[in-house]
Amino acid sequence: MPIGVPKVPFRSPGEEDAVWVDVYNRLHRERLLFLGQEVDSEISNQLVGLMVYLSIEDDTRDLYLFINSPGGWVIPGIAIYDTMQFVPPDVHTICMGLAASMGSSS
Repeated sequence: MPIGVPKVPFRSPGEEDAVWVDVYNRLHRERLLFLGQEVDSEISNQLVGLMVYLSIEDDTRDLYLFINSPGGWVIPGIAIYDTMQFVPPDVHTICMGLAASMGSSS
């Protein structure tokens, strides 16, 4: 039985009450990104967008990309790699499980 994406409480600075957000949204706020599937255009565009947005938001805080991927499409993988080289913050990669083929290039 699928449970969906877990929710966690998050309190914005200056707010009294916390709101429930999905765990990935909360982790993105801490600059922690995840590649946990085969590399394709959809996940590539999501990661590229997040890296660009987070680097615009604060170009002094590093990004961390956790990878567990069997690989995937070459062009979307190169887009992720190019973005990692382009954005001002350092992008640290951490392999959890498998980083093969295009997943290891990121």
